[in-house]
Amino acid sequence: MYQEKIEAIKAAIAAADANTQEELEAYRMEYISKKSVVGALFADMRNIPNEEKKSFGQLVNAVKQLAEEKFQELIEKVSQANKKSKSADMDLTLPPSNHSLGGIHPLTATRQRIIDIFERIGFNLSEGPEIEDDWHNFTALNFPENHPAREMQDTFFIEKNPDIALRTHTSSVQVRVMENQKPPIRTLSPGRVYRNEAISARAHCIFHQVEGLYVDENVGFADLKNTLYHFAKEMFGKETKVRFRPSYFPFTEPSAEIDITCLICGGKGCNVCKGSGWVEIGGSGMVDPNVLDNCGIDSKKYTGFAFGMGIERIAMLKYQIKDLRLFTENDVRFLRQFKPLLQ
Repeated sequence: MYQEKIEAIKAAIAAADANTQEELEAYRMEYISKKSVVGALFADMRNIPNEEKKSFGQLVNAVKQLAEEKFQELIEKVSQANKKSKSADMDLTLPPSNHSLGGIHPLTATRQRIIDIFERIGFNLSEGPEIEDDWHNFTALNFPENHPAREMQDTFFIEKNPDIALRTHTSSVQVRVMENQKPPIRTLSPGRVYRNEAISARAHCIFHQVEGLYVDENVGFADLKNTLYHFAKEMFGKETKVRFRPSYFPFTEPSAEIDITCLICGGKGCNVCKGSGWVEIGGSGMVDPNVLDNCGIDSKKYTGFAFGMGIERIAMLKYQIKDLRLFTENDVRFLRQFKPLLQ
């Protein structure tokens, strides 16, 4: 009896046809899937007497092979039919589609250029969370309790008591590095930071920083100056001059602002540099001993220097961009100017 059933299924498979994807799927469900008529034959194996199971199994396997071969034939048939249909619908007189390549964003290019310069002199990369606690963002870095950066009008606080905020600088990454590594430490920390500022051509509530840290025995201010001299000449050209102006930061002492000769006027004085011939690119200084002690590093044995700069500021100087907002407005007309950076 089961032989007649198998022969009927084989005849149905041989007569099956498909011209569309829907018909092909219907064939698959009928003869290939687990719930198909062929699958039901395998399920019937348990009802076959033991002495007949071998011959029954051979017949069922033959049916399965026949169904799969037929399925491959139908796949090829439907595929060829689809190709002919697409070819017939194609209008060869139409102009080709314009698949234009994009370019590297100027901030990405600037960030990578900065990283390349410092990696060649031994700095490695470190990253950390953009949502920080008070300790890593303020307290460990020697910020006094009444410092304006701890106020809501200067910082985006997510929670209070305990204070959780969007990081205001990537110095918090340096704290984490010093907590988890022993000197010598030479690391670069690029990343996105946040300040509660009004958006204008010169300021934004979201921007990018890169900060460097070097901690070891006998590190001095001369090491800091030589490092930044090297960076400025590699980034802006060999003719670039650098000067340091005394300044104040809670986490460094002594501290200095970093200026370079104006790239627009070559140091002669113009509207960009307000006639001074100099433009600021960042801040720097020797790591305050309190910061080293807060991070578990012996300040009597080790010293270090740190520096930080805005990636937007570097990009604006290098590519002579006058409005900070252009970096985040995604104006294709602006970004198209930087397509050569892809090369």
